[in-house]
Amino acid sequence: MKEVTTPAVSWNESISDMNYSMVTEFIFLRLSNSQELQIFPFVFFVVFYVGIVCGNLPIVITVASDSYLHSPLYFLLANLSLIDLCLSSVTAPKMIADIFSKHKVISFKGCLAQLFILYFFGGSKLVILIAMAFDRYVTICKPPRYTTVMCVGLVAAAWGTGFLHSVSQLAFAVNLPFCGPNEVDSFYCDLPRVIKLPCTDIYRLDIMVIANTGVLTVCFIFLIISYAIILVTIQQHPSDKSSKALSTLTAHVTVVLLFFGPCIFIYAWPFPMKSLDEFLPVFYYVVTPVLNPIIYTLRNKDMKTALKWLRKWHVNSRVKS
Repeated sequence: MKEVTTPAVSWNESISDMNYSMVTEFIFLRLSNSQELQIFPFVFFVVFYVGIVCGNLPIVITVASDSYLHSPLYFLLANLSLIDLCLSSVTAPKMIADIFSKHKVISFKGCLAQLFILYFFGGSKLVILIAMAFDRYVTICKPPRYTTVMCVGLVAAAWGTGFLHSVSQLAFAVNLPFCGPNEVDSFYCDLPRVIKLPCTDIYRLDIMVIANTGVLTVCFIFLIISYAIILVTIQQHPSDKSSKALSTLTAHVTVVLLFFGPCIFIYAWPFPMKSLDEFLPVFYYVVTPVLNPIIYTLRNKDMKTALKWLRKWHVNSRVKS
C-alpha cells in the first residue's frame, strides 16, 4: 500500500490559520477571593479614589477658572493632575468592582482599550514631567527666554507623544494569537504580562519592552541631572526668590521620584519580587495620584489661595441658589 504523506506545515503557518479570537477574556489573579481579605482593599481603594478625584479635579478647575494662575507652571500642573485623574480612573474603578466579584475578568477588547489608555496617559505624563523640569530650568536659569507659547507647545508635544507611544505598543499586541492561557498575573492589563500569554514567539515584543525600559531610565537620569543643575544654579546665585524656587524644586523632585520609582521597579528591575510586584502597581495608580496634589498645594501659596477662593465661591453659589 502506498503511504500517504501530508505536507509539512510550519509553526508560524499553523498559528496564522488559527482563530485569534479563541481567547475572548482575561482573568486577573492578583485580587483576593477571600471574603475576610476583601473588605480592607475595598475600603482602601474607595477612599483613595475619592481622594484622587477630590484632589486633582479642583486643581484642573481652579487653574482653568483663575486668570491669575494662567502661567506655564500652573498650566503644566493642571495637565499633570488631569493625567493622574485619568490614569487612576482606568484602573481603580475596575479594581473596586472586581473585589467582590467571583470572576475577575476583562474582555479581550476591554484589555486592549485599557492598554491603549494606560500607555497614552503614561507616555504623556512622562513628557509632562520633563516639560516641568524644563519650565523650572528656564524660569530659574534663563528667565527672559520662556513664553507661554513654548509651554503650550510642550504640552501638545506631551499629548502627541503619549498617543504615538500608545499606538506603537498596541500595534504589536493587537494581532497576537491569544489561543492558550488567559490568566494575567495582575489586577489590570499591563503589556509585559499580557505578552506572556500568546501561543507564539514574542521575542520582538520583548525587545520592545527592553527598549521602553531604556527610554524610561534615560529620561529619569536626564531629569535628575536637570534638577541637579537647577539646584547648583540656585546655590550660586542666591536671591529673595531662592527659597521659593527651592521649595518648588523639592515638590517637583518628589513627584518625579514617585513616578519613576515604581515604574523602574515594575518595568526595569531585573530581579522580580512578588511582594513588590503586588504593591508597586497599587502605589503607582492609587497612592501617587493622591500624593501629587497634596505635595503641590501644600507647597504653593498661590494654589492654596485659589483653592480657598474656589471653595468660598462654591459655598456662596449654593447659599444664593
